[in-house]
Amino acid sequence: MKVLVIGSGAREHAIAHALLRGGSVDEVTVAPGNPGMELDGIRTQRINPSNHAAMIDFVKDNGYDWVFVGPEVPLIEGIVDDFEQAGIKAFGPTKAAAQIEGSKDFAKRLMARHNIPTAQYRTFDELEPAEAYVREHGAPIVIKADGLAAGKGVTVAMDETTALHALEDIFVDHRFGSAGAKVVIEDFLEGQEFSLMSFVHGTDFWPMPISQDHKRAYDNDEGPNTGGMGAYSPVPQIGQDVVDAAIETIVRPTVEAMAAEGTPFTGILYAGLIATADGPKVIEFNARFGDPETEVVLPKLTSDLAAGVDAILNGGVPEFTWDEDHATLGVVLAADGYPNNVIKGAAIPQIPVDESSHVYYAGVSSTEHGGLMASSGRVLLVETTADDIKAAQDKVYAIIDKLDTSGMFYRHDIGAKALKA
Repeated sequence: MKVLVIGSGAREHAIAHALLRGGSVDEVTVAPGNPGMELDGIRTQRINPSNHAAMIDFVKDNGYDWVFVGPEVPLIEGIVDDFEQAGIKAFGPTKAAAQIEGSKDFAKRLMARHNIPTAQYRTFDELEPAEAYVREHGAPIVIKADGLAAGKGVTVAMDETTALHALEDIFVDHRFGSAGAKVVIEDFLEGQEFSLMSFVHGTDFWPMPISQDHKRAYDNDEGPNTGGMGAYSPVPQIGQDVVDAAIETIVRPTVEAMAAEGTPFTGILYAGLIATADGPKVIEFNARFGDPETEVVLPKLTSDLAAGVDAILNGGVPEFTWDEDHATLGVVLAADGYPNNVIKGAAIPQIPVDESSHVYYAGVSSTEHGGLMASSGRVLLVETTADDIKAAQDKVYAIIDKLDTSGMFYRHDIGAKALKA
């Protein structure tokens, strides 16, 4: 089997690595990929994912069996629709179904219609009424740009001034462009957050082990929101009863609602959830694998990823099995200045890992001397598997703390919440 993965980040590196590990795939190509992936024997092809015609030609010319779409932008641009029209099988939601991530207002309205638990909210498309609502409601309060903002469009405002500043950022400074044409303002929810991802085909779904992401840039959850600075799995502070409730009150009714409303979902549905005193509630949905969660969840897969996806795409029944006896933990190295003013060019050191650890590369490019350098915000993630969270944490930091990370930074507390549980 030959498979093409679309994307260029550590998430796509982890997907490609898992596909190759399964055994039923002979060749995996990632487009556009990055040079760090090639260290794992993964082919890369420099094609812009937004150039759908070039992607279609490449798939047909090279005889790929199917395509796995990694990132959200091509999904929301309708690449799966274009592949299907060209007779190519692709794993990912259609443009209509991907709206569950592409518009927070779309997702909130879907949840409201089907009584799926989430925070109370209002949507605004002008500054003044949004400001009036914030003043009337008070803080804490959550401000979200409606569209895609690479994980940076959310402000959890603990005071009114921060909330009003976030609204100005969106409506006056147009920080997120058209993604900020509308704003969703939500009640603040308290509790532990966790990520529940599922393979989905229509009303059928296969949940994965849960994980916990770390959104803030700096230790102790300080600093601005990022795409994610590290993750771990399992999440011992979230009981199985909470996970079961999330599956039955959130994932199942969501996939059933989408099918009933004429936008059936195929692909990976990511539910970003919070365990409140009133049970699990939705913070956000994504229409694809989370990043960095993928890099700590897929290493736990003990079945053949490609065989499972192939079964879904061909109307069969997939089998997904997971290692429930070990913990995984991953830490992101990011370029200095991330997420706001990224400073590129830091040299990437050689990273010594054994068979229970892996490096997943993201924002890297080749140097003239055959090395790698930082070329965007999140540079790479170091993941390790161990008997428990503490052992995995110790192992990852034993690797990273010895590296020359000049020009980059990382959080030193990934997994700390699990150890307090």
